[in-house]
Amino acid sequence: MMADRGILVVVSGFSGAGKGTLMKRLMEKYDNYALSVSATTRAPRPGEEHGREYFFHTKQEFEELILQDALIEYAQYVDNYYGTPKAYVEKQLNAGKDVILEIEIQGALKVKEKLPDTLLLFVTPPTAEELKRRLVNRGTESMEVIESRLRRASQEAKAMPEYDYILINDQIEECVDAMHSVIQSQHDAVKNRSAFITKITEEIAVFEKGEEA
Repeated sequence: MMADRGILVVVSGFSGAGKGTLMKRLMEKYDNYALSVSATTRAPRPGEEHGREYFFHTKQEFEELILQDALIEYAQYVDNYYGTPKAYVEKQLNAGKDVILEIEIQGALKVKEKLPDTLLLFVTPPTAEELKRRLVNRGTESMEVIESRLRRASQEAKAMPEYDYILINDQIEECVDAMHSVIQSQHDAVKNRSAFITKITEEIAVFEKGEEA
């Protein structure tokens, strides 16, 4: 049987919601996923490789990609461009892989606008108090930075109704399995079963003519 085209999934969530841990565990536990590799103009950090962590480009190369409409979405942060290459994502989807983009809300909504069949998932801890606790326990940022992240979260929460599913990341294994189930269920949505519908409709049509299948 021909492999289904993959599902394009965008995962967003508050800083501290556990998106990175969730993605890592999903990739370990299930084998049908591909994490999208972003393009960027920032310099590679020690140990990073072109095509693995990022596709590294000069500013001129990146702006050429924009002009060619070769990016699904892009944004500029602190003098550097970041974006999602269309060709890489299409290649993975056509191979039957479900492709996951972990990007912020603004980029997620741009992707949905450009590609309406995209599945938007928003990851959140069960409570605001738990969100704060996780940020503090990371021990990597000052309270000033943590407070700015929490203020940003209050703005990000307003975009949650724009998403297709909310995933509450309380117990990591339960959340990973819930994410997997939601994504896999999309393969059976009518909009993603057009090839099968055409095939079975044509096969069944012979009964109307009184022929044997």
